[in-house]
Amino acid sequence: MKLDSHQHFWQYNESDYGWMSDQHAIIKKDFLPEHFQTLLATTKLDGCIAVQARQVLAETDFLLQLAKDNSFIKGVVGWIPFCDAKVEGYLEQYAGRENLVGFRHVIHDEPDEQFILRADFNKGIQAFSKYSLCYDLLIFERHLPQTIQFVDQHPGLSMVIDHIAKPRITQDEFDHTWAVNIKRLAEREQVTCKLSGMVTEVQGGTWNEAMLKPYFDVVLEAFGPERIMFGSDWPVCLLQSTYTKWIETVLSFITSLTASEQAAILGGTAERVYLGQP
Repeated sequence: MKLDSHQHFWQYNESDYGWMSDQHAIIKKDFLPEHFQTLLATTKLDGCIAVQARQVLAETDFLLQLAKDNSFIKGVVGWIPFCDAKVEGYLEQYAGRENLVGFRHVIHDEPDEQFILRADFNKGIQAFSKYSLCYDLLIFERHLPQTIQFVDQHPGLSMVIDHIAKPRITQDEFDHTWAVNIKRLAEREQVTCKLSGMVTEVQGGTWNEAMLKPYFDVVLEAFGPERIMFGSDWPVCLLQSTYTKWIETVLSFITSLTASEQAAILGGTAERVYLGQP
């Protein structure tokens, strides 16, 4: 399959989506399966992985219901409170649900820069690692050193780094610190990387392929095609790019790769990691 490994659905309201500021005006509205299905058909993708955008259990229920009602939603990355003492009960409640493929916590919004190393959070992740599910890592590049420590504490858990760990992308200077640390993270073979979310990390707003290509090259060298998956981050990507433009950019990046390598990035990796397909 050709899969978009990272996109969101929501029914917008101000209280649930407080992370949206005035700069997010164009996405302060509903984005639902009927809006996304047309994009899939236009771009000839077979389906998607829907990822949480709210840190409430109702978000997981909402996305799982959408997946039940829309066959093109192949999997859901939901949310549960990993720091809660009752986390094992939540895991028992959700782990066996149809279409659930993993969980995520919005690490980069936590005020504690060391949140990912907290004892209660890691206790919850340890309980989670007993299940055949994935954990999505949502961090900024500055969190990579502590994320590497975190991954090493859970060597048997499949993890996916969202948005290539959000480097600081500028016209004038390449983020060399990010490059060093993402290569270190890639040494952990249980970690795969989403080629997503790059356009919204461009400082200053204006981007082109030439700005982003060096970041793709580092990720490709570090992870290889079999551990990279395409993702759009729709509708957040609309802040900086159309859906079609981002896909065209990724296709341009991978044009020199073999057909099998391109197939891995465009869906094979996501199908294997999230859906358990060989």
